[in-house]
Amino acid sequence: MTVEQQARGAAGTGRRRSRKDEILEIAVGLFAARGYHGVSMDDIGAAAGVTGPALYHHFAGKEAMLAAALIPVSDGLLAGGRERAAGRPDDPRGVLESLIDFHVEFALANPAVIALHLHELDRLPEEPRRRIRRLQRLYVEEWVTVLTALHPGMPDGEARVLAHAAFGLMNSTPFLGGEVDRRRRAELLRGATLAALLA
Repeated sequence: MTVEQQARGAAGTGRRRSRKDEILEIAVGLFAARGYHGVSMDDIGAAAGVTGPALYHHFAGKEAMLAAALIPVSDGLLAGGRERAAGRPDDPRGVLESLIDFHVEFALANPAVIALHLHELDRLPEEPRRRIRRLQRLYVEEWVTVLTALHPGMPDGEARVLAHAAFGLMNSTPFLGGEVDRRRRAELLRGATLAALLA
């Protein structure tokens, strides 16, 4: 499953992953483990079983790989957030629970991508970085809308603080150990986030 499919919460399209998808997944893992500057095109090629120059058939360079990993994720989060917000327009509690379920599943499925967002976004050139920031802001606003509906009188600014705090909680997954199984981690993250946002 590609990073974009995971972000959209897709169960999979049934189509076979392309070689480009496979290379991108390898690059994301290396960037997350070693840092963007700690990985060369040759490193990615070696891990993918191709020569460094062959990678340029798929990507113009490391920046292009990073953008290809992060932009679809931000697109997918926004699309998924909007879909869930539209599903229950008169039930803000239900929308919030759906948003939390969606984001927790994304976070647990994509720890390497979360690490890239946290540590490597500034490596991108201005245009893709601005695009990602804009998509992120729009995603936050989906949460702000439901939080202000749940808490009448809450200023938008305070709702944004709560939304970002919730993301920090849910996105802690790259730093969690494996001593708790995935299902239980999902339950704990959902419960803690819901309790924090309803308080």
